[in-house]
Amino acid sequence: MALSTVLEPPAAGFNFDNAVRNAALEGLFGGGQTPKPMKTGTTIAGVVFKDGVVLGADTRATSGEVVADKMCAKIHYIKTLPSDTLSVISNVQCVSCSLMMFGHLLYRYHGQIGANLILGGVDCTGNHLYTVGPYGSVNKVPYLSMGSGDMAALGILEDRFKPDLELEEAKELVCAAIHSGIMSDLGSGHNIDICVITRRGVDYIRPYQESEYKDNRKTKYRYRPGTTTVLTEKVVPLKLEVVQETVQQMETA
Repeated sequence: MALSTVLEPPAAGFNFDNAVRNAALEGLFGGGQTPKPMKTGTTIAGVVFKDGVVLGADTRATSGEVVADKMCAKIHYIKTLPSDTLSVISNVQCVSCSLMMFGHLLYRYHGQIGANLILGGVDCTGNHLYTVGPYGSVNKVPYLSMGSGDMAALGILEDRFKPDLELEEAKELVCAAIHSGIMSDLGSGHNIDICVITRRGVDYIRPYQESEYKDNRKTKYRYRPGTTTVLTEKVVPLKLEVVQETVQQMETA
């Protein structure tokens, strides 16, 4: 994109360019309904305490109205950058580098990647907690919550947060915030995971609190083969072709 196009002020009045684009997209679907966005649920939260950062998340993964996974891990470790030079940079300002990379990646797709992230860490400049939006926007805060249950969780955080929290206080606060999101949102649920990040290292507690609601089925369901009628059956053989093959010798030293 030329620099003149970027710096050019937007034209006055309404712009109907997207109307032409939408009409072209409707033709691709043959007059049918366009895909509808699917709601995904979660509750994640973070708190900066005296010696570091505490992150928390529920473990329910949903696909529309279906619970796809009850033990989904939503807290992930960002690996150290590979080369020596980047490794030195990451040791000095690893949180800032990760934040910049996330922001640039999401901004490149202008919201087409539906990712709402919480980034937390500790480096030589202190304890950091950031929110990263799907458009690449970033914001540094002492506490925050995101996801479909964020309003209920944020109410707990705003009521109980105070500067220089002790470790146990921060863990219980994050746990209470996630639990509030679970009880107020159908897309959030099951166990609560906690991750404590300090200068000494990372303590990933999974699960920190197990769900109080267990699935105890009193009836065992047994169906004989052929109970469900097979309407159609189609077997498609796969044609596999080796495009490239390499042999690497294992280092035994």
